Amino acid sequence: MSSNKVVAKGTIFAAGGSTGGTTGGLSITLVLTTMMVVWRLFFALGLLAAAQSWIPITSRTTANLRGVSANGQAVWVSGDKGTVLKSIDKGMTWQSVAPRGVADLDFRDIEAVDDRTVFLMSSGEGPQSRIYKTTDGGASWALLATNLEPKGFWDCMSFWDSTHGIIVGDPAAGADGRFTIMTTNDGATWQKLKGPSANKDEGAFAASGSCVFTRGTREAWFGTGGLGGARVFHSDDSGKSWSVAKTPVRHDSSSAGVFSLAFSDALHGIAVGGDYMKPDDSAGNVAITQDGGKTWVAPAGPGPDGFRSAVSPDGLATGPSGTDKSSDGGRTWMKISGEGYNSLSATWAVGSNGRIATLAPAAPR
Repeated sequence: MSSNKVVAKGTIFAAGGSTGGTTGGLSITLVLTTMMVVWRLFFALGLLAAAQSWIPITSRTTANLRGVSANGQAVWVSGDKGTVLKSIDKGMTWQSVAPRGVADLDFRDIEAVDDRTVFLMSSGEGPQSRIYKTTDGGASWALLATNLEPKGFWDCMSFWDSTHGIIVGDPAAGADGRFTIMTTNDGATWQKLKGPSANKDEGAFAASGSCVFTRGTREAWFGTGGLGGARVFHSDDSGKSWSVAKTPVRHDSSSAGVFSLAFSDALHGIAVGGDYMKPDDSAGNVAITQDGGKTWVAPAGPGPDGFRSAVSPDGLATGPSGTDKSSDGGRTWMKISGEGYNSLSATWAVGSNGRIATLAPAAPR
């Protein structure tokens, strides 16, 4: 499914009999302690906001960028019009390294598994969905697979290592209402597995290439959207079987649902999304899990400030209306920038009209 298709709760004091060191039934020590905790919380959040900011990078492209991957010294970005760029000098210069004859493809996802090995995925109906691979840093590319389902649509990919990976695609006509799941065990050939059943009007989003997340050697999660979506599927056997859980993320239209998810460890994960047609609307745009994805809940406080299309394992979330940071597993959020992007990787982000940025600390005060 294309997204373009893409403070702590207050302490309750009980009034009671007065004893030494109390005033009006409230403990002075308790009041001061609570004030200190609240002050420290706001101070920490203030430092977080002040310590991070996006630094725009000149890309010399006007493409709508949705793929980004940083590995070692190299940063790779991808987008529509067959765009693939690489930088090995922290974004000072960019080299076009796209495969030949791909000007009509929209590269929604790029995954660098080491300095020279990179997988590249395009999204679109039927044969517009393809996967390429380079093993020489972009000097040459091999076409590994092309979508043979006329109405099929690949949304995202992720890798456990350089030879084991997974692709998630929308349910295709004639596929018995099942999500498309393809895996590789050698980094070259791809096998189609029996995907999990989809609800009516449920699909995945190709907004940032991050609707699927892999961890360890076998685990994978992917999120869905649409009227039947806002669910997260989990596999612990490399995509052979799946369990599914509902989330509180909104799914009140075909443009709403879970767009991206990430895990900091085996138990703690964050899913972000919302409605991409309402980029400033914060309703139902985040869910968190503390049990590996078996259950998902909305954080008690406000979530990110608007629709978010990408989230990182360390709690950085971005979307067209801005970027937010959570340092507690998604329970609380602080907006760190009004600059919004489509996707992020490590300290890099990409967006529309060729926008690239890197996240850096603010100058010392």
